[in-house]
Amino acid sequence: MNILITGVAGFIGFNLAQDLLNKKNKIYGIDNFDDYYSVNLKKKRVNILKKKKNFIFSKIDFTNQNNVNNYFKKKNFDCVFHLGAQAGVRYSLINPKKYFDTNIIGFSNIIQNCIKRKIKKVFYASSSSVYGDLKTFPLSENLKLNPKNIYSMSKKINEQIALIVSNSFHLNLIGLRFFTVYGPWGRPDMFLMKFLNSIYNKKNFYLFNKGNHTRDFTYIDDVILIMNNLLKKKLKGHHIFNICSNRPIHLSKIISCIKKYTGSQPRIIEKKFQKADVLKTHGNNKKVKKIVNFRNFTTIELGIKKTVHWYKQNKIWKY
Repeated sequence: MNILITGVAGFIGFNLAQDLLNKKNKIYGIDNFDDYYSVNLKKKRVNILKKKKNFIFSKIDFTNQNNVNNYFKKKNFDCVFHLGAQAGVRYSLINPKKYFDTNIIGFSNIIQNCIKRKIKKVFYASSSSVYGDLKTFPLSENLKLNPKNIYSMSKKINEQIALIVSNSFHLNLIGLRFFTVYGPWGRPDMFLMKFLNSIYNKKNFYLFNKGNHTRDFTYIDDVILIMNNLLKKKLKGHHIFNICSNRPIHLSKIISCIKKYTGSQPRIIEKKFQKADVLKTHGNNKKVKKIVNFRNFTTIELGIKKTVHWYKQNKIWKY
């Protein structure tokens, strides 16, 4: 199968590419090496992928329509995973325009070419943040969305565009609402990696709202397995799936678990609640479990143990 992955230098894109390459698919990957977080880390990921003969990489900025149009020419993709996006809830308060350019204009550029080329199946990254501070737990896909920041609003707009495109052009589009994905090669701007970086760099760790947050942590291997299984399914029209473990964990437990496997913790400095944050995420995963028949989600203890082991082996804090 010929598969395009945008954002292939990112956390989920990289792990998905590795898995699909091992299954003998031909993977085309694009990324622009945005400097929101370590470009060296992103290049290291891509260099690992380049060791596979069935991987073809191009540095492409998909916010440029001409770049995207030219890239899609003379290529015959069976499937597209559009995982490239401007991430980060708090950063959206600092640079909102980037979310409009990347997450909305960039998304539209990719989708337009998928329409033109009549791609059989298109997956795109949404986010648990589209639910905002809804209190109807666990959060189900059919709830009315309540985004509370620019990032989550851009993801909601993506979902609305996808629905209209699917209905108008008979394109099969699958939106993936990711819930706090973690694990080896994780993003250094997210809680777990930031905490580990603070430990091994001997730096302060800034803890918002005294750590009174709960997150539906979902291990990367589980996410990739679910995506693989969805790829095999014949899904027609537009679909939305929560990609989550349905096991919300308080951050205090995460900190205790990290300390268990590292033997230490950084100096913690408490900061006020960040207004862009949500207090709790807890997704209902019945819909996706029914489709892919996946049950055995990785426990938080095992997931953190594996992540810490990988972190120590790779000395990733140097990047």
